[in-house]
Amino acid sequence: MSEGGATTRTQVVIVTGLSGAGKSTALHALEDLGFYCCDNVPTGVAASVVDLCERASIHRIALGVDARLGAFLGPVDEVVDTLEGDGVRDLHVLFIDASDESIVRRFSETRRPHPLAMVTDGASVGLGDVLEGIARERERLAPLRARSTRIMDTTRLNVHELRRALVAQFSPAVPGQPGQMITRLVSFGFKFGAPVDADLVLDVRFLANPFFVPNMKHRPGTEPDVARFVLDSPEAEGFVDRTEALLEYTIPLYAREGKAYLTIAIGCTGGRHRSVAVAEELSRRLRESGVPHVHVSHRDMMRGDHAGSRGSDPGPIAPQFAEPPTIPPRRTP
Repeated sequence: MSEGGATTRTQVVIVTGLSGAGKSTALHALEDLGFYCCDNVPTGVAASVVDLCERASIHRIALGVDARLGAFLGPVDEVVDTLEGDGVRDLHVLFIDASDESIVRRFSETRRPHPLAMVTDGASVGLGDVLEGIARERERLAPLRARSTRIMDTTRLNVHELRRALVAQFSPAVPGQPGQMITRLVSFGFKFGAPVDADLVLDVRFLANPFFVPNMKHRPGTEPDVARFVLDSPEAEGFVDRTEALLEYTIPLYAREGKAYLTIAIGCTGGRHRSVAVAEELSRRLRESGVPHVHVSHRDMMRGDHAGSRGSDPGPIAPQFAEPPTIPPRRTP
């Protein structure tokens, strides 16, 4: 378990708890944080799964365990001690809980039967069965709950608040590791349509356009003199300053929500000059201010000029006759 001479301590999270309390949401959130997730793992093979992951240099592992395993739950204390490895691994047992009333309501809303409810003729037969299933599940999971290192009660939490709590608990402390939100700045041209995956869309078509400068018309906003033309104006400076402040304020808030990607789309008419220069400048400033994982791309920068768009060439002029064409004489019957 060494990378570049440094020892990597494996982090293992056992995710367990009541059906309907939010285990699936928790596993999805951990997967977004860079964990290798495996659901419905029999406790007897959990140690083997972790060993195989470590051999493959996977050191952030989440295992979903629930009461449906029945006899496969096995001797919990022995399994937890084996996974911990006398402190060699950083082991967490995360128990997701909720009140009986909230779980009953969630099953009623989704119209799904409780996995441990009494079943008659292949169908769940009423509210009482859900409550009975919850009670049976609590009994089966009592040993795991006793060994839990963190109990999260989701009775009054929505899915976003649960993800936020998990991000705060399990987000990697080392910059550059998987799990930290990636901020994408994408320049584009409005005449080609806005990116469908954009979280924020900014319009910079009010800035001076290098398209109308002959020696800049066909050159991209990544070239220094074209970028200076776009950015060296009070309007551009004011826009970039205010946008930088907005992003420095909101990016940590988006990350706290557990987002894996934040896509900020910056558009001008054709996506070659103004949006490119602004995206490059914002990405430079965000990196200098310490925002991690900032990426910039230019979707439409290399697209050619298209006739008929705003500010583009009018295209070739239709040929004109030098004189009216000769009309052949009309035949008489």
